[in-house]
Amino acid sequence: MPMTSWSRRLRIAGLVLMVVGLIDPLEGSLVIAPGSGLVAWSARLALSRHRRWAYGGLALVVIGVGAMFVLSAFGGVGGSTGRSWGWALLVLPYPVGWIASVVAALRMRSEAVGPASRGHDTRTLPEGSHNPGTGRMNR
Repeated sequence: MPMTSWSRRLRIAGLVLMVVGLIDPLEGSLVIAPGSGLVAWSARLALSRHRRWAYGGLALVVIGVGAMFVLSAFGGVGGSTGRSWGWALLVLPYPVGWIASVVAALRMRSEAVGPASRGHDTRTLPEGSHNPGTGRMNR
């Protein structure tokens, strides 16, 4: 299904937020999570075939960011905290979700450039019938 102008705008805004959030991934997580949410919302509005990527990416980003904030609230990992570096694996869904959201946004772009989004009629008419778009008979 072709994207509407609203879903296209949401997808682009979400992608911009996710890229801007890369400047500082810790504080940028407050920008990346809503950006991932905008991409998922865009996928929902457009009924994109890639919406599972977008939903999964959003879920992973939220889980990873939540784990990052909880670990930070308890003093982090490694060093003198008493927690091994293995605890940092709880944050792994964050970058994986970011990648999944970006992939979803970029794959949704391919849906926007198809013939249907450029106003062409992609339906085929039976031979000998009148094509109202061109005013000609199909042969």
